Amino acid sequence: MRDHAILTAAQMRDAEQAVIAGGVPEYALMERAGAAAAEIVWRSGGKRDLLVLCGPGNNGGDGFVMARLLRERGVPVRVAAPGDSRTDSSLKARAAWGGPVETLADAAHATQIVDALFGTGLTRGLDAELAGRLRQFTERASFSYAVDLPSGVRTDTGELLSDVPTMGVCIALGAFKPAHMLQPAAGRWRRLVCADIGIDVSGATIHRLSAPQLHPPGPFAHKYSRGLVAIVGGEMAGAGLLASQAAARAGAGMVRHIVQDAVHQGPGAIIAQHAADAADVAVSLKDSRIRAVLVGPGLGREGRASDRLKAAMGAGHPLVLDADALSLLAGEGADAIPPGAVLTPHEGEFTRLFGDLPGSKIDRALAAAKRTRSILIYKGSDSIVAAPDGRAVLSPASSSWLSTAGTGDVLAGLVAGRLAVTGDGFQAACEALWLHGEAARRAGAAFIADDLLAELPAAIASRL
Repeated sequence: MRDHAILTAAQMRDAEQAVIAGGVPEYALMERAGAAAAEIVWRSGGKRDLLVLCGPGNNGGDGFVMARLLRERGVPVRVAAPGDSRTDSSLKARAAWGGPVETLADAAHATQIVDALFGTGLTRGLDAELAGRLRQFTERASFSYAVDLPSGVRTDTGELLSDVPTMGVCIALGAFKPAHMLQPAAGRWRRLVCADIGIDVSGATIHRLSAPQLHPPGPFAHKYSRGLVAIVGGEMAGAGLLASQAAARAGAGMVRHIVQDAVHQGPGAIIAQHAADAADVAVSLKDSRIRAVLVGPGLGREGRASDRLKAAMGAGHPLVLDADALSLLAGEGADAIPPGAVLTPHEGEFTRLFGDLPGSKIDRALAAAKRTRSILIYKGSDSIVAAPDGRAVLSPASSSWLSTAGTGDVLAGLVAGRLAVTGDGFQAACEALWLHGEAARRAGAAFIADDLLAELPAAIASRL
């Protein structure tokens, strides 16, 4: 979908060049971009006084187009620039503006501010004086907008190359860029919108996480046809129980919590099955009706944990590996991971498994997925789902209240439940990640992991 595609800086340049090669002059494409961004500013700020900061390149050219079009609508617009325009199209846009261009040092503040200084493709930060002036303008404005990306952001990594103030609205042009989803850049605006400028994004392999379309059980469904999930627990029964309940609420028809000790104080709908050692685990998993096995939440890392993990991996069922399972596998190396598994590492677990891989978080996730031939949910406030075939889905920033014990167990359980329903690891990971974030949104503030379980039915109902 156009509004979910994510393009790197190089891919965006190629997409723009394809439009130009198809007969659309570069300046006409700039007019499209400026008009689309101007419409967003008009709808948000109306005729409030506006200052547009225009850089020397095509991002600045977009700003000049915006200024001219908003002036035509009666907006009191001023333009300021740090110097001359340097590209053919930005020179045309500046000439079409035809009005005065103030220096940044002399420009007065305004109710609305547009940052059109530097957008996609920036490789070095703003000098301290320019960055400071941008912050002053932004903090004194009631409405602030960044064209494509706030100045000072590296497009493909989300890195802040210099001081970047928080903008009110970030207007992505043509498609989202990785920095729109990756931290810390993704925390530098309050609202993100994408403006269509007519480029082809059909070949994009990276997308923004979208709300799934779920389906209720059919009229002839029963507990086994809906999917049986087995969760192999260990030392901490509570973590496994959280995951079990999440799997059940995610759509699985039956969930077995295979506990190490005879301690299980959960809902009666979750079937507790005692398996004291690895041999017992192997016996418990000899059931052809099992559609997904989750191992990791509450497993522990000492004593019998490693043997229980090996028994789960050897059972031949679709696997979800989380938490302690990933830590144990780190000691054996990533090559010990069974192909086709779904992995859910956070940053520390990822590094222990794969080392310090180069590139952006997207690059690292895709490299790890390809190496292990598995699906990854590389967790964080900017979670990524990556597949061995090069597909990736990036999640918008999630609730910071998820930084509490047990929420990862809930996510792992959701993945296992959706895997049992869909049979597709990538789809299951995406659906689970969305449901997890939506449950957190509905839970509000100061929730604990158990509260997410209570919000899951409503989150799921919203997508049926």
